[in-house]
Amino acid sequence: MIDYKMTKNFEEEQLRELFSSVGWISANYSDRLVRALSKSDTVISAWDGSKLVGLINALDDGELTAYAHYLLIRPEYQNMKIGSNLITKLKKVYEGYLYLILTAENEKLLPFYQKMGFQVVEGALPMMIQTL
Repeated sequence: MIDYKMTKNFEEEQLRELFSSVGWISANYSDRLVRALSKSDTVISAWDGSKLVGLINALDDGELTAYAHYLLIRPEYQNMKIGSNLITKLKKVYEGYLYLILTAENEKLLPFYQKMGFQVVEGALPMMIQTL
């Protein structure tokens, strides 16, 4: 049984294991991930007992726009509706906002996000600067 929690308190090793399970470079900065998540406006995590198996977080302006930043699920827990449940819970938190925005970093994920109600915005292009 998967439990969902709204918490910002994580241990470095929990985050290192989760982020490395999906091959994200940020796993190398688990001390910074602890601080980053503690400063996020919303963090919803998924747990199998004491094992962190997924999370989603968002940054918001407090009124109109929220940005979903991380959504990750350990590979062995994927296809169990955990990602869908996390997005549903996040959408509930931001129900009165004008926009909930996320950037899909992989085109293969587009059908999943579209099923969850997100739309590709024609003419908009995500941009970033990697500073490390």
